[in-house]
Amino acid sequence: MLNLRNVRLRRGAEPLLEDATTSIFRGDKVGIVGRNGSGKSTLLALIRGELTADAGDYDAPANLAIASVAQHVPDTERSVVDFVIDGDIELRAQEAAIEAARAAHDGSREAQLLSELDSLGGYTARSRAASLLDGLGFNPTDIDRPVNSFSGGLRMRAALASTLMRRSDVLLLDEPTNHLDLDAVLWLENWLKAWTGTLLLVSHDREFLDAIVGRILHIQQRRLTSWSGNYSSFETQYAASRAMASAEADKQRRQAEHLRAFIARFKAKASKARQAQSRVKWLERLPTIIEQQEDESFEWQFREPRKLPRPLITLEDVAAGYGERRVLDRLRMSLGPDERLGILGRNGAGKSTLMRVLADELAPLAGTVTASPDMESGFFAQLEVDQLDGSSTALAELIRRGGSDMAQWSDQQRRNHLGQFGFRGDRVFEPVKQFSGGERARLSLAILVARRPNVLLLDEPTNHLDFDMRNSLLLALQEFAGAVVVVSHDRSLLRGICDRFILVADGRATEFDGDLDDYARWLAEDGRRNSAAAGGTAGDAARGSAASPAARRDAKRLEAEARNRLSPLRAELRRIDAELPRLTARRGELERQLGDPSFYQNMSVQQQLSLSREHADLEREIDAQETRWLELSEQLGTS
Repeated sequence: MLNLRNVRLRRGAEPLLEDATTSIFRGDKVGIVGRNGSGKSTLLALIRGELTADAGDYDAPANLAIASVAQHVPDTERSVVDFVIDGDIELRAQEAAIEAARAAHDGSREAQLLSELDSLGGYTARSRAASLLDGLGFNPTDIDRPVNSFSGGLRMRAALASTLMRRSDVLLLDEPTNHLDLDAVLWLENWLKAWTGTLLLVSHDREFLDAIVGRILHIQQRRLTSWSGNYSSFETQYAASRAMASAEADKQRRQAEHLRAFIARFKAKASKARQAQSRVKWLERLPTIIEQQEDESFEWQFREPRKLPRPLITLEDVAAGYGERRVLDRLRMSLGPDERLGILGRNGAGKSTLMRVLADELAPLAGTVTASPDMESGFFAQLEVDQLDGSSTALAELIRRGGSDMAQWSDQQRRNHLGQFGFRGDRVFEPVKQFSGGERARLSLAILVARRPNVLLLDEPTNHLDFDMRNSLLLALQEFAGAVVVVSHDRSLLRGICDRFILVADGRATEFDGDLDDYARWLAEDGRRNSAAAGGTAGDAARGSAASPAARRDAKRLEAEARNRLSPLRAELRRIDAELPRLTARRGELERQLGDPSFYQNMSVQQQLSLSREHADLEREIDAQETRWLELSEQLGTS
């Protein structure tokens, strides 16, 4: 169905793919893997029709319906459920035709179109969209909220739901799990397994790929190779092919050395001249095996903590939340240096709230949190990545945020440290704003490691990291001497690190007696219980409404109290939503100015300092607003 023949693709000056040849057949489910920056997204752009091949041919059937997730979700007041339904382009076109027939008073045409609407699923569109949103972690009570009232992560989930809503022959997904919790990943995995179309999936989630795809396209050193089977099968085959190629190359080197030695020894002897000449021709015909080159490796290592007190932190009957709203209650736990703890729970259950309590970023509403005086926590979350100064460099950010030891480190020590995380040579002087998401995550981890924490609190640490980087992180965490607490949708990471799990649900955090497979079963059973409870509650409310006017008055009073309690929070959330784009736009404008060499020629030192201070103030303000936005969202999402 999709055919590439000797395709060359480039982004910028350097080619990403050379002589790429492959065919993708109807119904194939293909995983596309390779290092960050190797050309995976560029290949998808070719298939979407956004790029043309620099050489070779790419062809696909005419009128092929291709669905792909939009990278930017519009800032719209449209409800999220309507936004998702918009993904069904044929249905929306049918509805527009019905409205046009109605406006033209063409009853016959309208009747015909209405009869066709059912075959397009028009009468079930809302329930289908709601089901997609529910699976991707939206609260059912929120689906009528406007799209622009949600966080960036939830907007990307809405964009994914809209893409899944579309009728398509080919589905292109580029790292779809980056904005998902584990429960949403499990739901999406099952949805894609059941889908019957052609799927091209870029992902660095090993278990996600293993469950879905039956074929792998691997991009390395500008070469595209195809492998049958899932990702684990590919790894086995790839390792074997590398070993065979290396052995064959060694054999050819030995043959070539032997031939050269014979030629050098006998080419001057008349009796051996013919044999020597024969070996020259043989040497010329000897095929060359190109050994598969290895990309640069990452050898991360967490520095030895200064001290390892026991326990590091203890929570006794702790309540946590925001304002008067309790998200978690009666928290009891103790954390020692050798703990490897995974936090499980649905979206909005309070996982991030628990992490913020442990990181001393959120004061308890009740109870006591006792941290050792020698506890030094390292908190990695998306907010940490976002706090990097785009106008600064990797080296400057390490010095600014790398902890008290930075003053004692030599310049070479700092550069060596950054080199372990892939920032080598002059890359340490490049502006952070030019870094990809994976590079920013690596830099944040490098800064965290430099601080020598004895507790690592990791909230989705593998987003934007490729397979090799994830493996390096896993190995480093296994050797880390302190405690590790992790929230992640990456099951390979959780299985490789955690020796026990905590389940956050129903306002509590309790020991989970089971593994990740047991958690998947718990999610399914909990979903069935919630569905049954919702039905029973609706039935009880209906019976109460019919039987008791007093009950109706009480229900309305409680609803009004809830609205009054939450109304100020929603108003503040809307204000922040309106303010953040303005602040972000001004920050971007300043970064463009500060990154322009001519800026420093045309302005006085005083003006430069003034704009630099304004940029720093904006960074702090945006950080405060985003933190408050998260607090409000969690309060409203759990109310």
